Amino acid sequence: MTDEANFFKNDLLKITKPARYIGKEWNILIKNPFETTCSIVLGFPDIYEIGMSHLGLKILYQILNNLPGVRAERAFVPWPDLGKLMKEKNIPLFSLENKIPVRSFDMVGLSLQTEMNYTNILYFLELSQIPFRSSERGDDFPIIIGGGSSTCNPEPISDFFDAFLIGEGEEAIVEIIQIVSAMKGQKKEDILSELAGIVGVYIPSFYQVDYAKDGVVSNLQTKNKRTVPQVQRRWLQDLDRAPYPEKIIVPYISIVHDRIPLEISRGCTRGCRFCQAGMIYRPQRERSPENIVQLSEKLVAATGYEEISLLSLSSTDHSQIEKIIAHLSQKFEAKNVSISLPSIRMDTFSVQIAQNLKRVRKSGLTFAPEAGTDRLRRIINKGLTDQEILSTLEKTFEGGWDDVKLYFMFGLPDEKESDLVGISQLVNEGLQIGKKIRGKSVSIHLNLSAFVPKPHTPFQWMGQNNLEEFEEKIHKIKAGFSKNRRLIRMNWSDFKESTLEAALARGDRRVSRVIEKAYYLGQIMDGWREFFSFERWLKAFEDAGIDYHFYSERWRNPNEMLPWDHISSGVKKEFLLKEWEKSLRQEVTPRCIQFQHCEGCGVC
Repeated sequence: MTDEANFFKNDLLKITKPARYIGKEWNILIKNPFETTCSIVLGFPDIYEIGMSHLGLKILYQILNNLPGVRAERAFVPWPDLGKLMKEKNIPLFSLENKIPVRSFDMVGLSLQTEMNYTNILYFLELSQIPFRSSERGDDFPIIIGGGSSTCNPEPISDFFDAFLIGEGEEAIVEIIQIVSAMKGQKKEDILSELAGIVGVYIPSFYQVDYAKDGVVSNLQTKNKRTVPQVQRRWLQDLDRAPYPEKIIVPYISIVHDRIPLEISRGCTRGCRFCQAGMIYRPQRERSPENIVQLSEKLVAATGYEEISLLSLSSTDHSQIEKIIAHLSQKFEAKNVSISLPSIRMDTFSVQIAQNLKRVRKSGLTFAPEAGTDRLRRIINKGLTDQEILSTLEKTFEGGWDDVKLYFMFGLPDEKESDLVGISQLVNEGLQIGKKIRGKSVSIHLNLSAFVPKPHTPFQWMGQNNLEEFEEKIHKIKAGFSKNRRLIRMNWSDFKESTLEAALARGDRRVSRVIEKAYYLGQIMDGWREFFSFERWLKAFEDAGIDYHFYSERWRNPNEMLPWDHISSGVKKEFLLKEWEKSLRQEVTPRCIQFQHCEGCGVC
């Protein structure tokens, strides 16, 4: 019996949630390795329950396995108990479908959704028995490619990857796999040179970065004739024509988003100045109601799920959202399948939407006012007034809800004490409205996030608040709830995690040394509070000779060359700077609606 077979027979029951690792789920696609010519692992640098909730993985899994001769399998980082056991027994990380070592595949595609997973990239590679750095990997190792929202600034992790796909992957992944398949067995350098010719593909080793004496980026040069000075993001023109899974894998254990994910639009029209996703996924593209209905029918039949979540950055901004929700609610009511929205714009919420959402079962409602005053919402281009917020809460309570969730941020640009007080004033007024309408006390779940400036946003030049400022601000917000504390469930982000996230998000290539040192200090699973250690990260920065404040709290000069300037989201840097200047004037930019209103961001 092989070590792997013995491991599955005897050791898997020793660890928590072994169902994470056995595969064999409903709708799994298993291809015979001897009947395929090219193989790829779709890896996720987090545990099964997180990775299996990611829509992008589901989409690419179907696209790749629908290609003749291509075999796509999945791999996730294990919980530390299994990781320790695998190291002790020298068992390499394996795929779920055929239980094949990850290092045996032709390509490994890692989905990068958050900076807090950066040490998990190294955890994934070490368990796979693959060297960390691209320069240390010869032709016998798989090509390591990264994709996802974090690739809008891939520089802090660029030393660990052979390539990145910038933007949306439905079309580009087919072009990539065709080249990898056709050039199988050739030198990695030649394969990467060919991949560099694909729009959206970035090969870090083909670029040379120089730094000035003050530490900022001074110059970037290309080192290969196939490379371009600025890599352009890939994006789909038409969602209806793009492939979308009609079957999705149904896990044996509960995952974070345990429901049907149905993307009804991509991109956002709003232009919130703090929101990276709203910038890098432009322009907004809608899926037609007919396509939405067809997909919902097939996905319900194929999975047995009893909830359909209509996904988008702003679902209620879909031009036909009321019609879609009404139709789906009526269609699936008899099957006890409910319809839900992940987050709802307060100025597009209606009583009709509320009534249809609760036809089968009443799911929670989540709104994001983001800031406590009209003034600050103008600065961040949220475009909501206090009156609109309170009016929406009134509609919510009239619709029969006794509990709502509200998202706010603190640490925003030009934030004043009155903006912090405004949060508690809005929430307290909402509670009073709810009690008046419902005839009893209602509750509000308040989620507070420390603001993290991100690349490719108008606030990318801003210095983040320090820990002391965040601590002081959260105390001021909490002080406003002394009378209604029992009616408010309040939680807030870890300030230390937020400052680290800012440093990693706006880092350059030198930060890869920090990530590697943090990993060797024992740092993994930073998205899980029980494993996060800010002290280890500070030690890693110190050992690398790098000041993390340089990346988190430092204000950038608008003329400074930023580490991610050679990565184009499609939105022009001049537009972002103009939006920053408008924020200083508290000037609101209207919604970006194709063919109706254009602010000239550069994407279309």
